[in-house]
Amino acid sequence: MASLIARSIAQNSRRGVQLTSVRFSSKGMMADPLDHATGLEKQELLAKAAGNDNPFDMRVYKRVSGDQTNPTMVPSFYEKRLVGCICEEDATCVNWMWLEKGATKRCECGYWFQLIDGKPLV
Repeated sequence: MASLIARSIAQNSRRGVQLTSVRFSSKGMMADPLDHATGLEKQELLAKAAGNDNPFDMRVYKRVSGDQTNPTMVPSFYEKRLVGCICEEDATCVNWMWLEKGATKRCECGYWFQLIDGKPLV
């Protein structure tokens, strides 16, 4: 009986060993992500390598004085852009509005915005 239990424990405790190999470059490190990137990801990596930390222009712009003669300039590649204005510092909502090139637009809080031409990514 004891030999039967010992045999079943020995059979159940055997495990197969699996090995996977990882190919390293000649420097002993993984390959550069730029070699595998394509499309927008590659454009983003190339722009960051060139020193542009914000290649898709997603940063938050601070409002300037905001009167009609000196509006806050918002760059855009297109004829229209959706812009959000946080009217008060501790506001919990964003006022959204469409800006069109060539025209200034006033937010509900009284600040003025204007769309200007943005620099292309490439």
